Amino acid sequence: MSSRTLIIGACGQIGSEIVRALRARDGENSVIATDIYDNNAEVVNSGPFEILDAKDYVAVKDCVIRNEIDTVYLMAAILSAKGEQYPEKAWDLNMTTLFNVLNLAKEGYIKKLFWPSSIAVFGPSTPKDNTPQRTIMEPTTVYGITKQVGERWCDYYHSHFKVDVRSLRYPGIISWRTKPGGGTTDYAVEIYHKALDDGFYECFLSADTELPMMYMEDAIKATLNIMDAPSEAIKIRSSYNLAAISFSPKEIAASIQRHIENFTIEYSPDFRQNIADSWPNSIDDAKARDHWNWKHEFNLDDITEEMLKKLTKTQLT
Repeated sequence: MSSRTLIIGACGQIGSEIVRALRARDGENSVIATDIYDNNAEVVNSGPFEILDAKDYVAVKDCVIRNEIDTVYLMAAILSAKGEQYPEKAWDLNMTTLFNVLNLAKEGYIKKLFWPSSIAVFGPSTPKDNTPQRTIMEPTTVYGITKQVGERWCDYYHSHFKVDVRSLRYPGIISWRTKPGGGTTDYAVEIYHKALDDGFYECFLSADTELPMMYMEDAIKATLNIMDAPSEAIKIRSSYNLAAISFSPKEIAASIQRHIENFTIEYSPDFRQNIADSWPNSIDDAKARDHWNWKHEFNLDDITEEMLKKLTKTQLT
């Protein structure tokens, strides 16, 4: 049988896009999508799908063996904002699922593994501007702690057991297809929906909160690129810094107003403001660009044009 891929957490924001991209490229039957819920009709109906509890090692192992899987993308996680509401649950889910797939790779059941990290690994003591690949990391959220610890375990399993694990520190991701999943950068998706539906958005971050962001198409391209790169090109096995652009709510609002003149925004920062304040303003991803030729395509105005066009078309169908 040819190479087969398993996506764990396939109904989520990024997981569903990876399923779509890989099924389009490799064929629908080569990608097994799994999730704890079957709440994404496109993922469920476009190819093989199974309900899978990623915390259940036996169930994950059975799925890998039964489907003759060689590559796994572990996309199941509790994100930053929800993680602060349910800290023990976030720790349990985020760490148990990682150990399950790392151990399956160690035991030879998986040949290649992708695990997403995040800019949440950084903290208030991290340099805010052009944050380097290797720097101080003192995360202040449960989500960030799980990602920082996860990075160390990925590097450990590679150095001790030769596990071919690859990882990206995702910035905030903007997508028109899927709704946000409980992250601090969710405002940058919500704002486009509200601009079209109501002409108004109440933002949970302050006007000048600058954060690293990326359009979904760039995020998926980066993910597939790092997985397609030869093993010797992947010189960092913890996680690579990944960047495209940085902007603030005030700047995204101005970009929208160039298309929707009457759009207005107000700012009512909540508990997510403290999370955002602990993260970098911008990221230095020179290592990714040098080691495996990463290059982004979308700037802020590109993203705004795409989001408004795609969401408008969706509303009309």
